[in-house]
Amino acid sequence: MSIYRTEEGKRQIIKLYDEQLERLGAPYRDVYVKTSFGRTHIVETGNFDGIPLLLFHGGNSTTAYTLLTCGFFMKDFHIYAADIIGHPGKSDEVSLSSRDLDYGVWAGDIITALGYESMACFAGSFGAGILAKVMCYAPEKIKCAVLYVPSGICNAPAVNSISMMLPMIAYWVTHKEKWLKRVFSPLSCGREDIEPEMFMTAKLSIEHTKVKTVMPSNVPEKYMKKCKAPTLVMAAEKDCLFPGRGVILRAKKIIPRCRTYLLRDRGHMNELTDREKRIIVGFLKKAAVR
Repeated sequence: MSIYRTEEGKRQIIKLYDEQLERLGAPYRDVYVKTSFGRTHIVETGNFDGIPLLLFHGGNSTTAYTLLTCGFFMKDFHIYAADIIGHPGKSDEVSLSSRDLDYGVWAGDIITALGYESMACFAGSFGAGILAKVMCYAPEKIKCAVLYVPSGICNAPAVNSISMMLPMIAYWVTHKEKWLKRVFSPLSCGREDIEPEMFMTAKLSIEHTKVKTVMPSNVPEKYMKKCKAPTLVMAAEKDCLFPGRGVILRAKKIIPRCRTYLLRDRGHMNELTDREKRIIVGFLKKAAVR
């Protein structure tokens, strides 16, 4: 069953995807690997002589958009950015459960298929929940990890998302962009001046795909404690989906080698400062060569 509402909708999403890859301004290669759940598309880019880094995008977003926001990795890392299976992109249209460890199996398969015993990993939001799942399922495959505004650690009750549903319904009915901007307002602490690339990516996903509303479930403590990889958790203080202080508190409890960083006065949608980007790069470079 297709994740897209129409073939024309799929064409528009892939067209934007390809345009955004061209806007990277960097060489890239399309890689396809086999997993237990189907074929997965990966964009290989960055410094091909650098430190291997596996990257997962956010839910209902795309690898192409995420790479545009992760330019700070390009100099030092050999990036493998995976299209999450069952989400917009070029991987197979197979929807996995967010409640079990299937995503962990899938992500572990990618690392093996790429020819690595273990890899450094970076992921945000839904993708960070996937990374948490593979940390539980196959901890030996994680060399080090950065979980950015992560799902799967301490998710807020579903009721916290209700404020997003009414403008979403209004947008589906009217197709007026003012309602779509209001969908994102709770995620960005009231801001409606959404960055254009992000807005267009989200708009096409909402209009043309069967939107994933269920986030990766909180990972079990007994499994996560088996992962000894150095881990940096960056959570946003005013995140309505994954409240920062709760995420950090539980992360410290369940992740053995955990550093944390609170993004103060920011919501789920936020921009990293140059200093914060340097913190991420420095952490991964140090941990990946241990």
